[in-house]
Amino acid sequence: MKLISWNVNGLRACVKKGFLDAFKELDADIFCIQESKLQEGQIDLDLEGYEQYWNYAEKKGYSGTAVFTKHTPLSVHNGIGIPEHDNEGRVITLEYDNFYLVCCYTPNSKQQLERLDYRMEWEDAFREYLQSLDAQKPLILCGDLNVAHEEIDLKNPKTNRHNAGFTDEEREKMSVLLDAGFTDTFRHFYPDTAGIYSWWSYRFKAREKNAGWRIDYFITSSRLDDKLTGAKIHTDIFGSDHCPVELTVDL
Repeated sequence: MKLISWNVNGLRACVKKGFLDAFKELDADIFCIQESKLQEGQIDLDLEGYEQYWNYAEKKGYSGTAVFTKHTPLSVHNGIGIPEHDNEGRVITLEYDNFYLVCCYTPNSKQQLERLDYRMEWEDAFREYLQSLDAQKPLILCGDLNVAHEEIDLKNPKTNRHNAGFTDEEREKMSVLLDAGFTDTFRHFYPDTAGIYSWWSYRFKAREKNAGWRIDYFITSSRLDDKLTGAKIHTDIFGSDHCPVELTVDL
């Protein structure tokens, strides 16, 4: 099974920059997006062979997630069941026979870390949600998790040490999640590979210089480790300030 996750940073804009071509070329069984920046009825996507599931933010033009799948799920659930965390369209969960799929767009801590305290509350609540699913059947989590976990995961770790996405607090929460029985699938296959990123600022010609961050992930229940068959970051695909990330798994 091939899964793709992509923060499209505005789906309507991304469609004008080749989203549909990339979608067809990648030919995923399940394709997840983050930051759709849409309300219901604002786009009509013709994705033949795929069922579409959407979670919209209450705030217009903000956040939002979607999952496009060739495989009909047993159930679909939006949010994590906590009202204060569920108004920004950040999480969609699809249940299948032998696994859960969770598409997530993690809150950004923002400039001056004005949202870091909220981010810490989110991290604990979201981890508890994941663990509750994992207790029932293994899960695949994907999305823009808005953290570069280790220094190898961004070009300039020293100058970004206390910036959103690379604070000690955010990195520690990722460590706690992985230690709770989950696997960073890209690092599972490429533990020491540097210089492969999934996001680049639009400023300072960052993508041209490959001054990027790896903040888009596939995280899986560790008991699926022997089912993982490949991981990839599609740095050659444009259309957003992020690029798609991929997981192949034998389920």
